[in-house]
Amino acid sequence: MTFQHQIAIVTGAGQGIGFEIARQLALQGASVLLNDLDAALAVRAAGQIEKQGGDCQAFAGNASDVAFVRDLADEAVKRFGGLTIAVANAGLTLFGPFLEYRPEDLQKVMDLNLRGSFFLAQAAARIMVGQGSGGSILFLSSVTGHQAHKNLVAYGMTKAGLEMLARGLVAELSEHRINVNALAPGATLTERTLGDAGYEDTWSRLTPMGRPAQTADVAQAALFLLAPASRHITGQTLVVDGGWTAISPAPD
Repeated sequence: MTFQHQIAIVTGAGQGIGFEIARQLALQGASVLLNDLDAALAVRAAGQIEKQGGDCQAFAGNASDVAFVRDLADEAVKRFGGLTIAVANAGLTLFGPFLEYRPEDLQKVMDLNLRGSFFLAQAAARIMVGQGSGGSILFLSSVTGHQAHKNLVAYGMTKAGLEMLARGLVAELSEHRINVNALAPGATLTERTLGDAGYEDTWSRLTPMGRPAQTADVAQAALFLLAPASRHITGQTLVVDGGWTAISPAPD
């Protein structure tokens, strides 16, 4: 029970990578406040984790809203008595060619991927500093923050920004024993990507390890960075992509 007595927030965790991170944290002993924009999805996801024996509760809301993410952090303290882990997983992907990208679409991507993550980390860190016992913050980046990907310039820019945020916070939060890292998944099989025709076949061909990631692959890497035993690792980005960024073949 690596995460016994730990209290975690995971945003955007109704399904996919966020759900699996929340599930594995809970099954390894953490109390988890599971967030998703979709209230019904959040309740269902938390219920599934509870049925498997984890301590998980839902708290729906918009993770791009600063007032909400502050309430989310406070809610973890109200329900579980503290906060030691914050995972900023909620993110938005809006494909579009650079020459035609609309200001309103850029604003949506920036608000959730960067602004929401920034202020979630701030709210969580304030609580952790007040507790005096340290903690861990994790941002979900992407391989598109490392390698150019057509029609994903805005998304990749925000993900690269999250990695710099993790590095920058080393100078601000290390004295409080709070470590901050980023995780950059590559192609991953989720409810969303499995809806794309040919996704699994395409990325099995393009990934050196012969398959795209499962959500469990990404979640295990997340738990490594969040574990109390990894507190000396900070300001780093761990890429989980089956080797794709080493050679970076582009999809059709």
